[in-house]
Amino acid sequence: MRNSSPTQEATKSLSRLSNIKGHMEGNNPTVFHADIVPQAPEDPLFGLMAAYRKDDFEKKVDLGIGAYRDNNAKPWVLPVVKKADEILRRDPNLNHEYLPIAGLPDFTNAAQKLILGADSPARQEQRAVSIQTISGTGAVHLGALFLSRFYPRPTSQPVYFSSPTWANHNQVFSNVHLPIKTYPYFSPSTKGLDFTGMLSTIESAPEGSIILLHACAHNPTGVDPTRDQWKQIAKVIRARNHFPFFDCAYQGFASGDLENDAWAIRYFVSQGFELCIAQSFAKNFGLYGERAGAFHFVTGSGPDAQNTIARISSQLAILQRSEISNPPAYGARIASTVLNDPILFAEWEENLRTMAGRIIDMRKALRAKLEELNGKEGSWKHITDQIGMFSFTGLTEKQVLKIREEFHVYMTKNGRISMAGLNTGNVEYVAKGMDKVVKETE
Repeated sequence: MRNSSPTQEATKSLSRLSNIKGHMEGNNPTVFHADIVPQAPEDPLFGLMAAYRKDDFEKKVDLGIGAYRDNNAKPWVLPVVKKADEILRRDPNLNHEYLPIAGLPDFTNAAQKLILGADSPARQEQRAVSIQTISGTGAVHLGALFLSRFYPRPTSQPVYFSSPTWANHNQVFSNVHLPIKTYPYFSPSTKGLDFTGMLSTIESAPEGSIILLHACAHNPTGVDPTRDQWKQIAKVIRARNHFPFFDCAYQGFASGDLENDAWAIRYFVSQGFELCIAQSFAKNFGLYGERAGAFHFVTGSGPDAQNTIARISSQLAILQRSEISNPPAYGARIASTVLNDPILFAEWEENLRTMAGRIIDMRKALRAKLEELNGKEGSWKHITDQIGMFSFTGLTEKQVLKIREEFHVYMTKNGRISMAGLNTGNVEYVAKGMDKVVKETE
């Protein structure tokens, strides 16, 4: 993080004092002048959404926002969510009282079981705690806040993110005053994982660093390590005594298999790591606006593990109380109803396979059309190699702006597209736009 010089700080202080004096003398209507509260830049993703909404072009395509759409480009309420909603509506005991500070117990227990596995050693040894959060973002924030208060490390020692990573990671950790650095992740030349660079940087990071890892369906690249690579990553993290922080926003949504998508986390736990996990139910339940999520902390195995996790749980509850007091109930009740009912759970798994399967089909269709247009088999192989909601197309910022201007296809400036925005009605149109801007800017 950049620090201001003493001269700059003194100038700011004088400016603030001048503003306050002017305000007290009645010369200014506010003390919050532009030199104190500058205009913040617009969030790039939400700015992109706003531009898309204003566009009245009939064939416009939204590939920016990370939300599932069906083949008609419409939001899809999962059938199992509709059933759970109906069950809750007819429950005569349903009320709107506060949840406990840590959240709905039936939800947090089920969420922990889902992410760690029913037979997890951490669950069996009672050395894991789970707190309901404001979706995955709230879970990342709660974890970052806890680590900023209690992780025993030099204050100058950074948290390491992948390059690139979900943009909000930077803001969340910076807001709790944890310095950040990055490790190489995406290789522009191969459009795959820069595994050598990733491993080398993690190995050379100061001992005991916090390493943030995407559990599956890496955002924004769609590139995940293989299981053998995860084992090598774990080995290096163990050797350097680093602390793993997993962000899991897409379990079941990535491959359509809940067990497969949780493999990396479960492997680390099986190896005895102390770690934490941010878990979201926005994508895999389609509960985007209900903000259902969970934060899990797993401490290392040992004779004092239960006392350790009890102390950690007590501090997490205090942090939660001071920030949101109690988490929202509705989304957690929907998810809990499904997670704790074997029949509904099986239907949910089928819904997940539907979503993941449609996205996989769109990957195949986009790649096939692009390669048909340029006549080079294998040139867009990375589209189908990547996994999950997003794909890093390899388009440059210049090409992204060109396809938006000429074809009204909206994607983030780094060339990331949401595969869920593609469907059988627009995939050919998008492919033609991509092919044209690439050829014209080569």
